[in-house]
Amino acid sequence: MAAKILATKQLEATGRTAPLTVEPPIDTLRRKLLLAQALPRSSAASLGTDQLPRAAHWPEPRTVVSAKAPADAAKLGTKAKPLILSLTQALQIGARNSRDYQTHKETVFRAALALDLARNEFRTTFYGFFSALGEVDRAGGDTAAGAVASLETWVERKFKTGATMTTGIALDLARLMAFDQASAIGILADASISVPLLSGSGRHIVGEPLTLAERDVLYALYEFERFRRTYAVRVATECLDVLQQHDRIVNARENYKGLVAARRRARRLVDSGRIPGIDVDEALQDELRSRDRWVTARDAYRSRLDRFKITLCLPTDAHVDLDHTELRRLTSGARDRLKLDTVGAPDAGPAPPADTPVVLAEPTRAGAGPLELDETAAIRIALAKRLDLRVVNLVVEDAQRAVVVAADGLRARLDLVGSARAGSRRSTVGSATLKDASLRPDHGLYTLGLDVDLPWEKTDERNRYRESLIALEQAARAVQALEDEVKLDVREALRALAQARESATIQAQGVVLATRRVKNTDLLLQAGRAKVRDVLFAQESLLSAQNALTTALRNYRVAELALQRDMGVLAITNTGLWREYRPDEHK
Repeated sequence: MAAKILATKQLEATGRTAPLTVEPPIDTLRRKLLLAQALPRSSAASLGTDQLPRAAHWPEPRTVVSAKAPADAAKLGTKAKPLILSLTQALQIGARNSRDYQTHKETVFRAALALDLARNEFRTTFYGFFSALGEVDRAGGDTAAGAVASLETWVERKFKTGATMTTGIALDLARLMAFDQASAIGILADASISVPLLSGSGRHIVGEPLTLAERDVLYALYEFERFRRTYAVRVATECLDVLQQHDRIVNARENYKGLVAARRRARRLVDSGRIPGIDVDEALQDELRSRDRWVTARDAYRSRLDRFKITLCLPTDAHVDLDHTELRRLTSGARDRLKLDTVGAPDAGPAPPADTPVVLAEPTRAGAGPLELDETAAIRIALAKRLDLRVVNLVVEDAQRAVVVAADGLRARLDLVGSARAGSRRSTVGSATLKDASLRPDHGLYTLGLDVDLPWEKTDERNRYRESLIALEQAARAVQALEDEVKLDVREALRALAQARESATIQAQGVVLATRRVKNTDLLLQAGRAKVRDVLFAQESLLSAQNALTTALRNYRVAELALQRDMGVLAITNTGLWREYRPDEHK
């Protein structure tokens, strides 16, 4: 039943349906890595609940099969050859392995179970009872022993108008075990109905708990969708951080090699008497510093990779690495959109007079990417698409209905009650000597009346009414606060995009300049027209420019994803992959 509820509510919440199972997958990558790579673990729980020894009186007794390394263990990586993951694979692994993912799915499923229970309040309910007992009666001086058996069936139904109807029939058999073994049959039919006429009547009052349960499923689905988008951006951001750190290793290694070469050239120049020996010492100091940066970058990469494994819920000691070519692929779109491959060094031109006023060129939208939308348009999209904002607006409606329900509690209660009963019971051994009972509607007992509860003492109801008004005000303020936060998120994401674009352009120019500077100073050094210090500074500037360009491209890509997340337009599939928003498709 919960699965049917979720399918219906998914269509209502997101316009599509997709399987949402609460059972966690057994063959997760985490489990495969633990077994295939023989990684240490604390207990059987590390592999999953199916590996736990069954507790005493377990409701589903079964033999626990010892987990073995998967057949494709060789493909899951070794210390010498780790398992290589792309961003696409990381997103899929996170969706399948993430404990937070599983918790959110369980929250949705529990909301569906609660809705099923709330709907059960308005279903036709059947009850059945059977009892049999032996009885010895000495109350009259003589001992009477016998047995009594009873069978009862009842049907109950609560309507959304507030009316409650109960009807049932009872069959008894009383029989003596001695004397003449007399027996008697009892039969009783009973029906009752209660209809509220004032307080507590009406679908909007009686059905409010059901309405709230329906809303709770929607809220859980909205929250799950919001989490999936946030999680996907988080995985992409951390993946880019790891790859960026690896790029720093590459840059640090090349810088280290360049400084080693510079120190060797300086040594030869000293030996030839062309430069003083102190220049070699300076070059050696820079070489040692570059080695320290290279080693530090390697350790920082390992730490970030371990933290990324935690995000994917993989063991930190698993032999897993990222595809290092992903950085180029992930940032190539940004490079193309910003046309960085065509950026050259800024042409300074002839120098103006020193007293010429300096006029700074303001940043413009020239070269802006397709996601650098007009601010007002982006905010309007976010206000329409953000699921968390949709939830708080629906909560305002819930609070309004709560005021109506609380106001209804202030009214007098007037219930129309009625009952009908025919026949009689045979529930004791002493009744075995009576005649068999029969259903005679013309001899039945019928009642009809009114129950009135005058609204004289309504302190609790009055306080609840005041509390509901306060809750409504708080819900409205929550909408206002989140709306402002949504606008801030969008504005900051757009600013981050523009800033990253400007920074990427500047750093691309800086790389061109730094590369040219390294070549020129090296040639000048060989010609004896530059000092070793000039080469060292040029090499250091190139390293900084390369790292800064990678950072700017990473920031631009992350800002693109963050803007789509904050606008609520980043679509996530069931496997955790995304489909990005294309403004030209929504014009």
